[in-house]
Amino acid sequence: MPKQIRIGSASGFWGESDMAVPQLLKDGRLDYLVFDYLAEVTMSILARARAADANMGYATDFVTSVLRKNLTEIARQNINVIANAGGVNPIACGDAIRAVIADLGLDLKVAIVDGDDILPRLQAGELADAREMFVNTPLPDASTLQSANVYLGAFPIAQALAGGADIVVTGRCVDSAVTLGACIHEFGWKATDLNQLAGGSLAGHVIECGPQATGGNFTDWQDVGDIANIGYPIAVVEPDGSFSCEKPNDTAGLISVGTVAEQIIYEIGDPQTYILPDVVCDFSRVTVTQDGPDVVRVAGAKGRAPTEHYKVSVTYQDGYKGSIMLVFTGFDAEAKFRAYADAALTRARSKLQARNLPDFEETCIEPIGSEAKYGAQARDLGVREIAGRITVKHPDKYGVAIFMTELVGAGLATPAGLSAFSGGKPKPMPVVRLLSCLISKSDVPIRVVTDASTEPVTIATGEPLTKSTPLPDIPVASEMGTIKVPLIRLAFGRSGDKGDKANIGLIARKPEYLPYIAAAMTTDVVAARFAHRLRGGIERFYMPGIHALNFLLHDALGGGGTAALQDDPLGKAYAQILLDHPVLVPPRIAEAL
Repeated sequence: MPKQIRIGSASGFWGESDMAVPQLLKDGRLDYLVFDYLAEVTMSILARARAADANMGYATDFVTSVLRKNLTEIARQNINVIANAGGVNPIACGDAIRAVIADLGLDLKVAIVDGDDILPRLQAGELADAREMFVNTPLPDASTLQSANVYLGAFPIAQALAGGADIVVTGRCVDSAVTLGACIHEFGWKATDLNQLAGGSLAGHVIECGPQATGGNFTDWQDVGDIANIGYPIAVVEPDGSFSCEKPNDTAGLISVGTVAEQIIYEIGDPQTYILPDVVCDFSRVTVTQDGPDVVRVAGAKGRAPTEHYKVSVTYQDGYKGSIMLVFTGFDAEAKFRAYADAALTRARSKLQARNLPDFEETCIEPIGSEAKYGAQARDLGVREIAGRITVKHPDKYGVAIFMTELVGAGLATPAGLSAFSGGKPKPMPVVRLLSCLISKSDVPIRVVTDASTEPVTIATGEPLTKSTPLPDIPVASEMGTIKVPLIRLAFGRSGDKGDKANIGLIARKPEYLPYIAAAMTTDVVAARFAHRLRGGIERFYMPGIHALNFLLHDALGGGGTAALQDDPLGKAYAQILLDHPVLVPPRIAEAL
């Protein structure tokens, strides 16, 4: 068993810059390169590509750009590669990789983890009892489904590595599995090594978004330095599941307690019950310690037995939408923008009625530059220039086309100051929605496919979800706060999405700040700040290990992803909206800030 393994993260989404691999290879000390390409709605995009061409449906740039340019050096350094670049067609991705290997004259073994795609089974009427996992509704009609993929775990990846694979490609797996699979293989972790599995999963969670762990999207962005040369993260994992986060030498960026803690809290709900296929993780007591310049150590993840189910990501088409960006300049710019948008909607609705078509299902008018994202907390800035988005949704693409025609066609009848249309008249686009359901692990056959063999993967069936250990109460301040300071002076903040849910994590810059943050940032306060977006409930969770609070906002993103009409459908700005909230602190704290 090695004393540690070094895993470099080279991609956090499909479309990311290709600058990571050369800098990670230059570091010269890696054991693994891992790549995460698959967001939820990415699967529907890849599914449409496969429908048009049976040889497509995977992240083609992983093959044509990343591997073709770098595979010779990767092989020379004896680095293993793990990627979920297979999308909805991992077998075709594997064939394309083997062609590159042959062209480069290399001797490398490729293994494919297959079995996550259950769309054909749903379309054939199988799994008829599957229901949406949060509101318990039936799945949409099979004719509207675009993709249906099981979130697989890490043990199939480990089996592929044990079989001698140099490159492992998966379809949909949980983002952290590409890292955990390497750890399971190298350290020999078993399905019962729950704390280690939780630690390896956390290592994957921290590095899965690439430079977000090294200063990208960081609250104190001004401390990060030259983001043009930002370094990509390296997880140095120990046999007990603890790890350090580093980056290549001679790169910019920042690895600090703040950057790593923000990434830990990113896109999670209950930190004590972070459910993955291989383990139910408890990150609530995780500690983050600065071990040196740009080196942070993370320890303390705990694990409970995995459940009997896999989560399935299903995407389906739900009508059409169209969006256009306008710019108005001059006095009363926002009022002009809104008047023009209202006039275009009135014209379009008249034509819909004349053609016996239904009204728009949703409309969204967003003047960008007038603090519209702040809802009731927006200030009247009296700006003289507004860029704004107008978006509509309709069950028929013809309904969207009518609106776009009227919006552009009224361009000579506008209030003064319409100075730009963005991109001309756009075409109606399909609205792709995401839902999740559960499927028994025993109903998902998984296999590892190489050019020489196909081997089944045996997965433990799991157990019913057990309760987490009770946490201590959130500390209460020993002295009253009397001076208002903005939350950003006391906390780091990070927000993100899971479907139509948003999370906002607040990490106290010092432990002594947490009682004052907790007193000010109640669920009622946060709900009021997002009343213009929030359609469901809100929960608050405590993470004593990093002195943090995590808020989970249900039904807060207008459907999320490509289904949302609103700007920021992924909740990326939600923490920033919250960080100006006033917090009462004692004079001694205010004076030291």
